[in-house]
Order: sequence, then structure tokens, then C-alpha cells
Amino acid sequence: MKDWNVVVTAYAEGGRQVLRTLRRLGRAERSGHYNVFVAAVDDPMALLDALEARASSEPVLIDTISRIAPAQAGFDYADEEELERRVVEAAGPWLPRLAGKGFHVRIHRRGDGAGAGGTQAEEARIGQLLLAELARAGTSGRIVFDDPDFVLSIDTVDGRAGLGLWSRQDLQGRRFLRPD
Repeated sequence: MKDWNVVVTAYAEGGRQVLRTLRRLGRAERSGHYNVFVAAVDDPMALLDALEARASSEPVLIDTISRIAPAQAGFDYADEEELERRVVEAAGPWLPRLAGKGFHVRIHRRGDGAGAGGTQAEEARIGQLLLAELARAGTSGRIVFDDPDFVLSIDTVDGRAGLGLWSRQDLQGRRFLRPD
């Protein structure tokens, strides 16, 4: 599925349950990577909220869903350079929210030769590019890992990226929204 806007990961034995649950809520399929599923839905946040609510009445979801990454922006890319450039472009509308705030970047990469996670060097590069964009806009920000105001989460699956900018408040009380 090339037009996904949600990535869901499952714990070791939870794949079948996760896929069944996702398919009840929208178009979903296996990504081709172990226990990584992609979905295309009208409202990615509504899917997250629905799964959070269902976990109360279906506790098995707590033991099967590891992480849900709704994409607030998404794009295809050909290589690492394009990925970084397009992340900065996609994050442009979020710069006012980052102004004067502490944030960090997390990348979860699958496919395209990247392995299962982004590297700290990639995350640091993108963080520095965003700081440079903030400076060009006449403001500042800072990279913070302990109790940041925001986390920019980037999930990639085989040449497609989905981004989400999550505030401290977004992360509180959502057990499946785990950008780190």
C-alpha cells in the first residue's frame, strides 16, 4: 500500500490480532516488514483515538499493539538526501509551534536499506536543519531530550515517509502514541 498514513507495530505474537483490528477500522495490510502494518484512513488521529478507546474494552490490544504512528504529513522519497529535504519542507508549517521550544527528532525507518531505526546522526542532522530554518525565520528553538515540548516523529516504510509533530500534551494519556 503506497498511500498509507498510519504505521502500526505489534509485539512479537500480536500481528494477526493487530491486522484484524485495523481492518475493522479501515484499509490496512502488512508492510512486508516483521510486525509492521500500514493503514490508509480518512483521519489518522481518529484511528489512534479509536484504538486507544478499544483498548479499554479489549485489553488484548494493550498486549499486541506496540506503537501507532499517525501521519500528519506524508510523502515519497528516493534517497536519504531527499528524505531530509522533504522532512524540512513538510515541517515548515510547524515551525511557529517550535519557535522558542525544546524538541527532538525520532526516525523509525523500515526498508530502503535503513534497518529498523533511524540513526542518531540522521536525527541530529534533521534537528539542526530545523534549527537553521527557525533561525532564518528570526526565532530559535533547542534540541531537548528530557521532557521536550515537542517530538517530531518520522516513520518510513519502503520509500514513503509519514511525519507527526507531537506535543507533550498529545503524548500524555495516549498509551500507543510513542514517538521515542
